[in-house]
Amino acid sequence: MFTLRPATPDDVPALLEFWRDAAENAARPEDSDTAVRNLITCDPDALIVAVDAHDHLLGTVVAGFDGWRCHLYRLAVAPAHRRQGIATALIDAAEQRFRALGGTRSDAMVLDDNIPAQSAWWARGYRLQEEWSRWVRPL
Repeated sequence: MFTLRPATPDDVPALLEFWRDAAENAARPEDSDTAVRNLITCDPDALIVAVDAHDHLLGTVVAGFDGWRCHLYRLAVAPAHRRQGIATALIDAAEQRFRALGGTRSDAMVLDDNIPAQSAWWARGYRLQEEWSRWVRPL
């Protein structure tokens, strides 16, 4: 069994460790304590976590909303707890947040070679938008 709640500053060390083990980290900058704390400070409800009865992290999703667009990042579930409905619950919670904020469409960042993640998103009704590419520049 698990519950969902917003992440808190006290969760940051555990989140960083969790993402090292449970998240796809290829081709991206390393997560930092400062960045995660900034997210929680700027938007306290954006980082949703799934926890067990002992408050151990089982899953995460970042449900970012800029007042116009809805973006999903860092969907991750602990390997030993996959295929138990945690990712579905996290995505559903993120979408509920977006609807409450007035969002009308959600997009998810998924690495091209992360086939298990693509399957999870496909199962929730997300589709690849082939006419778009993501352009990035490190700051």
